[in-house]
Amino acid sequence: MHLGFPSLGQGFYQPELRLSYTGATFRRTLSLALPLLHINMKVHGMKTAGDQVYGTISHTCIQEDVKIMKDMGLDAYRFSISWTRILPNGSLSGGINKEGVNYYNNLINELISNGLKPFVTLFHWDSPQALEDKYGGFLSENIVADFKDYAEVCFKEFGDRVKHWITFNEPLSYSAGGYVNGIVAPGRCSSYESGHCPVGDSGTEPYIVAHHQLLAHAATVAMYRLNYQAHQKGKIGITLYSNWFIPYSKSILDIAAAKRSLDFMYGWFMNPLVFGDYPFSMRAYVGNRLPKFTEEQSKLVQGSFDFIGLNYYTSNYAQNIPFSKNINISYNTDIHAQPIG
Repeated sequence: MHLGFPSLGQGFYQPELRLSYTGATFRRTLSLALPLLHINMKVHGMKTAGDQVYGTISHTCIQEDVKIMKDMGLDAYRFSISWTRILPNGSLSGGINKEGVNYYNNLINELISNGLKPFVTLFHWDSPQALEDKYGGFLSENIVADFKDYAEVCFKEFGDRVKHWITFNEPLSYSAGGYVNGIVAPGRCSSYESGHCPVGDSGTEPYIVAHHQLLAHAATVAMYRLNYQAHQKGKIGITLYSNWFIPYSKSILDIAAAKRSLDFMYGWFMNPLVFGDYPFSMRAYVGNRLPKFTEEQSKLVQGSFDFIGLNYYTSNYAQNIPFSKNINISYNTDIHAQPIG
């Protein structure tokens, strides 16, 4: 994470993700990520007992942790709030967990008192299990209202001190990892994909989930701008993820494949945020499996950011893959490009 000053970021598998601990009421109901994470750790021979699975109880050592960051000369700390730590069943109907709110208040206050700016991510792939059971999580547009409600609780409770909000971290990773390859929660994919999932559709579900993440992001940004931004004086954005692609050869087909690969990673989210719709190449190659924005939704999504975060890890060559009738339908094959290197 580069913010223009020395900083530290932490992923969704946070030290505070422990379900409970002795001596205080500080319970976190299950999110979608934890059961699958537990299973994956067993598969790979990792320790899964007690604190190792659900993390250590870092709320008892906030001061020590923050002091270490200060001593390192850091000026900022990006962390993710756990949705179910705030709303135990994922929605307002289940009430607000005050102990969870207190934990984040203590962390934010400690950061600020030590000169560190909090950068807060609202969603880092830990969708509430209760909402998955209720209506399928991000496969349903119902998630938009529940996510907005959760975000508003965070704005009300922490927005007087938090000036940088990130709605979603790497929505592509959640859509592809969880619904194309099945390697992260909720572990859905077509049976012919690498995850060999018992349920899922790698040719439709990732596009639906990405669509609903964009709608939830846009609705949340609109709400923040209308009700909070003027007096809280904060900024709100989203963090995307993309590789860079270079044509494998000088052929026209490989040049197009590199552009198309970028469209399917970066453009999948950036195009709607800037132009209000998906890239033309996605419309052409995915067809009616790619959801459509209504005119109202398009206007809501377009321009719904004060800043864009970009996580960049590597570059690849892109080689064109010709069309074939004998191909499994999937996000992976829709691109018709082979990443190399």
